[in-house]
Amino acid sequence: MKRLTPNTGIQNRVLAGALLLLLATPAFAVLGDNAASVLSDQARMKGTLRSVDHRAYVMHEITMSSGSKVREFVSPAGAVFAVTWEGQFPPNFRQLLGPYYEQAQRAAAQQKAAPAAEQSPRVRRGPVVINTPGVVFVQTGHTRSFHGQAYIPQLMPQGVQASDIR
Repeated sequence: MKRLTPNTGIQNRVLAGALLLLLATPAFAVLGDNAASVLSDQARMKGTLRSVDHRAYVMHEITMSSGSKVREFVSPAGAVFAVTWEGQFPPNFRQLLGPYYEQAQRAAAQQKAAPAAEQSPRVRRGPVVINTPGVVFVQTGHTRSFHGQAYIPQLMPQGVQASDIR
């Protein structure tokens, strides 16, 4: 019979605690995910859900007790093609954008590295705009009032414009 040393017990407890923290991390709609994620997002955010059918897409709005809102836009094919947010703090973009987060990060790094003459003028605290063929990301706001949107142009339903995503 194998004996556990005191260190092994501590290591197991630390590992179990870390796993619980990972499972408790709030989830947001992930770009490109399916419509089934809406209800799990609502449960994890402990928010109220309101859905509006716009014929070309369904907008699911989750309002949290803090007043923050996340909207998930789902195509008739069942894919989350866009997300928007508004609230006191910016969301966790790694969770919100899912696999598109890395693409947005690379595009942001390329914008910063571009020579000043090639860059569009951007005020230090102005909006962040990333526009690539794979993902469009816009974040604006200031302390305690952030809002933005991200969408995948290829997944947008026919007839839906970027201006429809609010």
